[in-house]
Amino acid sequence: MIRPSLVLSLVLLAPLSGCLSQQSAAEDCVVVTGEDDGTLTIITYDILALSDEMLTEFTNETGYEINMIRTDDAGGILETLLLTKEAPQADIALGLDNTYLHTALDNCLLAPHSATIPELDPLSLTAYQGDLAVPFDQGYVCLNADTEALEANNLTFPQTLEELTGEQWKGRTAFPSPTTSSPGRAFMTATIDYFERQSTMDAMEWWKAMADNDAIFTSGWTEAYETHYSGGYGVWGEGHIGDAWLTVSYCHSPGVEAYYGGNYTISKAVNIDYASFHQIEYAAKVNGGGSAPAVDAFIQFLLSDEVNKNMPENNLMYSVLEGEDMPVTDGYRHHSPIPSNPSEITPERIDSEMEGWLMDWREATQSI
Repeated sequence: MIRPSLVLSLVLLAPLSGCLSQQSAAEDCVVVTGEDDGTLTIITYDILALSDEMLTEFTNETGYEINMIRTDDAGGILETLLLTKEAPQADIALGLDNTYLHTALDNCLLAPHSATIPELDPLSLTAYQGDLAVPFDQGYVCLNADTEALEANNLTFPQTLEELTGEQWKGRTAFPSPTTSSPGRAFMTATIDYFERQSTMDAMEWWKAMADNDAIFTSGWTEAYETHYSGGYGVWGEGHIGDAWLTVSYCHSPGVEAYYGGNYTISKAVNIDYASFHQIEYAAKVNGGGSAPAVDAFIQFLLSDEVNKNMPENNLMYSVLEGEDMPVTDGYRHHSPIPSNPSEITPERIDSEMEGWLMDWREATQSI
């Protein structure tokens, strides 16, 4: 398990910087290039896209063998990069998202790539457009609710976040921690925007109210969705508890459930204005890592039509190639709503205020 207190402590050491959209945050960083030893070492979470078949195909095409370092979530990637900064263990980081990227940039953890990049969806470039990270998938993080459980307990589908502080939701919500989980951090960021747009409560007051209402806080998405959520595929897994009728996931997670369930799902995305977040995940060369040609080759492989167009099926996320969408097969697209009004928190605010938000969240929830 990733140690949230260590992640936060390391993050708080990061200097603050400005806009991520155009400038290279590593302009003042010393870029170190390691030796090319014929092996590409990838640090990532348990990402579905990196199947054995895919990695074998890359090796067959390029001659580079692949070594994997896997963590629980994006927080684990960042923690490992920070802890091994003076002696990098990986060549490429895969899975830092637009709520974690700025810390990696500010700490000089990433180096420029030289890959040839295809035409990308403009939405995937809204948070960062420099040469230190390349988007490889994207999606919207939002709440998911078990419609069957709500109906059985005479609960109406939530229309506001404030409703979730009511007695009827006591102990029935699960949230991955923003200190270690990228979906958790994305959703927490959205709550900042949501509550700034109305004056009755601020975000941290809401989070405290949720903690007082026995919300379940987990270290990562997997535990929240697969173990605690009653409306997802976790019900078929060993150790499933199913005590939460609502959790944080992706707006297209019900589409995934339908795709693998013969166009059947009891899960539904909760489309509340400004309570969702556009998440973008990146591939980035590790500063001090070796095998620069292998990094470039892998980025190009990851963004190839053959691989990236299949992100919805192979990694359960949207492609970043321009013009691509979810497949319509078995209700995948039908059950994957695009939020009408996602959070509009800017990359600049995420860059400058995230550390404070995390400290406030921990204080409000008394969670580590």
